[in-house]
Amino acid sequence: MTRPRTPAFDLATDASVSRRRAASQAGGTPTRSLPTRYLTPEDISALFEVPLETIYQWRRKRTGPPGFRVGRHLRYDPAEVAQWVADQNREVA
Repeated sequence: MTRPRTPAFDLATDASVSRRRAASQAGGTPTRSLPTRYLTPEDISALFEVPLETIYQWRRKRTGPPGFRVGRHLRYDPAEVAQWVADQNREVA
């Protein structure tokens, strides 16, 4: 019997959520931080609120955040994901 897969972290319980709430209650702008560990495709999917298949399509088309393989597993460096988001924001602006 197999268990259903769930993302390795939950954005709702992430420590950054409490920091965002505290910042918004204090009148500051909320910030969104990434975990310090390498991210899985499921983590990226949850982070951007897009289907998992979209993450794999981005990888095939080389349009998404850069990832790397650890054996047969795909991982993303949080710093590179943050840089990719910043680059996307610059292209729009």
